[in-house]
Amino acid sequence: MTPADNPAPAAAPDTKKRLSRELVLSAALALVDSEGLDALTMRRLGQELGRDPMSLYRYAANRAALLDGVSELVLNELAIFPDDPDWQAQLRRIAHDLRHLALRHPNVVPLLVTRPLSTPLGLRPLGTLRPLEQILSLLIDAGFSPADALHVYRAYYGYLYGHILNELQEFIVDPDENEALLRLGLHRLPPKDFPRLRSLAPVLVDYDGKAELDEGITILLTGLAARLSRPEAPTES
Repeated sequence: MTPADNPAPAAAPDTKKRLSRELVLSAALALVDSEGLDALTMRRLGQELGRDPMSLYRYAANRAALLDGVSELVLNELAIFPDDPDWQAQLRRIAHDLRHLALRHPNVVPLLVTRPLSTPLGLRPLGTLRPLEQILSLLIDAGFSPADALHVYRAYYGYLYGHILNELQEFIVDPDENEALLRLGLHRLPPKDFPRLRSLAPVLVDYDGKAELDEGITILLTGLAARLSRPEAPTES
């Protein structure tokens, strides 16, 4: 039998995917989703990808860059259409979409809420600034002055992040307990000092994050629409 009749066995194909920034950040996000922010290190991420951790520095200079990349990856899922003339519908939809993102990636929420505070605006990752730029465009095109648009953005996101944090912090001590006071642990509060909070136990235990967000957004948009339609006071000559 000639060598041609008995070829050497083919080499096993390399099943590892070629590394890319998107692949590295996707693996980082999956790790954060499953185990939290503290689990995200270059060494651990390298283990998850089956690669030498040193090879990851090509895609993220350090852990801080990884965290920024994870924030960008999540915010890239947020669709904003700044050319939409219905600015109120846009803001309502963005609010619900951001809530859904937070519920899908609750371990990333601290990055979105607090990490920007430690970085000057112009030095933040571009992906984290795009929502700001797009919402400013949406509001300015709707008729708000640039300064007012910035005030609206701050109030809007302040409300959204506050709502998201509140929703994620909802905690039921014993979901099998029938009494709302016991489920929330409110029975531990002195009745004389916290009568109103204790009386709201049935409402608190039936917390509907979507409905609460929508109610708050309605209040916010109603006030903004009234402000936009209000004629400016004439300036004194």
